[in-house]
Amino acid sequence: MTQAHADALMDAPPAPARIGLFERYLTIWVFLCIVAGTWLGHLLPSTFEAIGHKQVAQVNLPVAVLIWLMIIPMLLKIDFGALAGVREQWKGIGVTLFINWAVKPFSMALLGWIFIRHVFAAYLPAGQLDSYVAGLILLAAAPCTAMVFVWSNLCRGEPHFTLSQVALNDAIMVVAFTPIVALLLGISSITVPWNTLILSVILYIVVPVLISVVLRRVILARGGEPTLQALLHRLGPVSLVALLATLVLLFGFQGQQILEQPLVIAMLAVPILIQVYFNSGLAYLLNRQLKVPHCVAGPSSLIGASNFFELAVATAVGLFGVHSGAALATVVGVLIEVPVMLSVVSVVNRTQHWYEARA
Repeated sequence: MTQAHADALMDAPPAPARIGLFERYLTIWVFLCIVAGTWLGHLLPSTFEAIGHKQVAQVNLPVAVLIWLMIIPMLLKIDFGALAGVREQWKGIGVTLFINWAVKPFSMALLGWIFIRHVFAAYLPAGQLDSYVAGLILLAAAPCTAMVFVWSNLCRGEPHFTLSQVALNDAIMVVAFTPIVALLLGISSITVPWNTLILSVILYIVVPVLISVVLRRVILARGGEPTLQALLHRLGPVSLVALLATLVLLFGFQGQQILEQPLVIAMLAVPILIQVYFNSGLAYLLNRQLKVPHCVAGPSSLIGASNFFELAVATAVGLFGVHSGAALATVVGVLIEVPVMLSVVSVVNRTQHWYEARA
């Protein structure tokens, strides 16, 4: 390790010591939000209908505010200055970029076509098939940001690599998310207005990134790293509460459809599960083939498998509406994210001896 690398490691924000209470039981909170949202949607249908109509340029304002409250605290954790360190572990970063941008969106489009349009088509609402596929594509086209630090810490990942990789992914997402989503939706015969897609990217990627970069610099200039960490600690619950409130709204809008098709969530989960295990396994094996250290291969495979579901939910709502199958598909990604990623972390940790035996 070079001296510059060692200095960068000391300067990088520390990873969380352990997964927090809210994150560990996120699946339970999401399930409770499903129940609460569905119940409230039937109890107060006129209220949810009024909320659903509060839109400007196809953007639902209440959902947009909640999603900003989710995304900005997470982006505050990212130091885009870490991009200077990407060359330190270029093999691991190359594998992750290949999985995130050349494999994952396209494999999900294929899995959506197989399961939603064919295997499960007879059991799903015919009018929502395109929307479900679109939601799956949006979920896969957005690489994970904040939760990556949790997964990396749990598999004893190299923190400087994780920081550099997340910063690079977020920078690429600003320019690559729109064309990839537009391409895959077009291939899937799903028509989406370019202006709506671009507006969603500006609202939910560009503007939050700019706000977080400026705010982070101001905080560090005035109070240093301790002040920033204290603020992140206070904002953590805000982000998670906003996520749960968004889910209550979405399931309030979707309640009738869920009650009529109770197996929809399980069927949507199938391609998501396959995609996570396939991409994490492929990244892990590629890193092993390239003799990348295990402390880099672990977070590389986890970054390649997880999703920025907050962005996916926001874009699905902006493009297709709060009542759409696309919004529901992205929410399913939230539902299974934590238990599935914890299982991937367990595999990475348990196979360390096998992984390192190649050396």
